[in-house]
Amino acid sequence: MSTIRQGRRVTMGGMGKANVLDALGLDEAHTAVYRFVLQQPSASIPEVAAALSMSLPRVRPIVSELESLGLLARQAASSDRFVASPPTMALRPLLLERERGLTRAHEALADLSDLYRRSAEKRSIADVVDVVIGDDAVRQRVAQLQAASTSQVRVLVLNEIALLSGEENVEEDRALARGVRYRVIVESAVLERPGFLSAAREMAQIGEEVRVLPTLPTRMFIADDQMALLPMHSQGEEGGFGALLIHPSGLLDLVISIFDEYWRTATQFLPVAAAPTAEDIDRDLLRLLLLGVTDAAAASQLGISLRTVQRRVSDLMEVAGVTTRMQLGAEAVRRAWV
Repeated sequence: MSTIRQGRRVTMGGMGKANVLDALGLDEAHTAVYRFVLQQPSASIPEVAAALSMSLPRVRPIVSELESLGLLARQAASSDRFVASPPTMALRPLLLERERGLTRAHEALADLSDLYRRSAEKRSIADVVDVVIGDDAVRQRVAQLQAASTSQVRVLVLNEIALLSGEENVEEDRALARGVRYRVIVESAVLERPGFLSAAREMAQIGEEVRVLPTLPTRMFIADDQMALLPMHSQGEEGGFGALLIHPSGLLDLVISIFDEYWRTATQFLPVAAAPTAEDIDRDLLRLLLLGVTDAAAASQLGISLRTVQRRVSDLMEVAGVTTRMQLGAEAVRRAWV
């Protein structure tokens, strides 16, 4: 259930002018073809393929789809060449139809939400918790909760393998792109994962805040103040994977309060800048050591050797005028080095 990436991530930006066809359900390849033909008096399929470095088998169906949508038309004098239809004439009707469809969908959503609200009002105490069984079902719930979030997502991350890898959790990218705030608390052992510091630095740039506690009792996932997802089994308990989905209730209020208390007491984890200086590296080294990370793990996170870590710690102890690492930690805090 971790939202921290291990490796490459995809950044989801807002829809720009080059992606206007996204609103019509068409991908970037369709947009590229239409934009290219739009800038030519006319173009053949081989010319489009050559200009965009695409294969003929890839271009032909794209041109056919754009023609069926009225975005491209065959040239009267040569049926194997295509011209672009004026955007205002070709796109406006399609966009208006899509807007009408969205309006109908919003009306249906409001109607279904009203039915759900009426049903929720009749729930008994036992009904405030739904049981979700199976890995796939839990992954689906996590994705749905993130997709529905509008303000913030709160997460507790254990040092176990995450239910969703960074590559799989595309809904997090989309939520962050639309401004949803992520607050993530991780166990200190998570800091020893290879690449954690780099991933945390990248996530911090797009709105994910990370704090650290020595240990956590369970995973936890809270979407806005509307739903919470908790593992069905406690740590170390045998049994199939499942989760408890908690609806708005006193129980949900309690879960949120527990997270907020953990957040208040957790240590802030601040990754260094994109191009760290020696001072930045020393600051992060001290921060990692104060959080209980081993020398070897700190070296891995900072991209330096174990010997360099030990040398830097020795140098810092000399500058601070102390003889033990415990004293160094206290002095670093006193001098606001961290």
